[in-house]
Amino acid sequence: KGFRGVIIQLYKNFNDIDVQDDEIIVQSGALLSAVSKAAAQASLTGIEFACGIPGTIGGAVCMNAGAYGGEIKDLLISCTVLKRNKLVTLTNEDCFFRYRGSRISDEALPVIEARLKLKKGDKEAILAQMAEYNKSRNEKQPVEFPSAGSTFKRPHGYFAAKLIDDCGLRGYNVGQAQVSPKHCGFIVNNGGATAADVLSLIKEVKNIVKEKTGVILEPEVKIIGE
Repeated sequence: KGFRGVIIQLYKNFNDIDVQDDEIIVQSGALLSAVSKAAAQASLTGIEFACGIPGTIGGAVCMNAGAYGGEIKDLLISCTVLKRNKLVTLTNEDCFFRYRGSRISDEALPVIEARLKLKKGDKEAILAQMAEYNKSRNEKQPVEFPSAGSTFKRPHGYFAAKLIDDCGLRGYNVGQAQVSPKHCGFIVNNGGATAADVLSLIKEVKNIVKEKTGVILEPEVKIIGE
């Protein structure tokens, strides 16, 4: 039904990546894949984990994105955000990072730029690690279908995908939205799925998992306009 508001898309025109010794200054629209590649070309290690995450550095800072044991909070020196129409610089400590969240997400602050601290490494070893991560992601995740990435946060002491699978929801669908048969942590679009299909499926999965296991799943995806 659309969104009654303004969506500002940054990644096409606000994506500069500036490597300075062992630091990288990145405009928030830069794709994580591009930042990882730029780091590798400069023989900088530390951000390999993000090479396959489908998002921008701004989104990654906002939600403290992570994979394979790494998180953005481990790299961020500072970031510039827009607060009440003024540019404000936040240190790592100012951001109050946590699992898939931060002060930035709590206050809905647009990220403008991020400064990351990496380490010097071996270029070939960095590229090999990135290739391994991408191979693993392609083998285990439904990258061949449109999705918004991992749908649910990891509940404390559990894995969301296993809970969903154990509840018999592998392949479960609402309209053209489906719990991926390849990885139950993803809701994919089989062609023509609406936002309503996806939201209904998220709700049904949450209800069934809670009823059968007592665990309350929390969406990792951001839902706006409800």
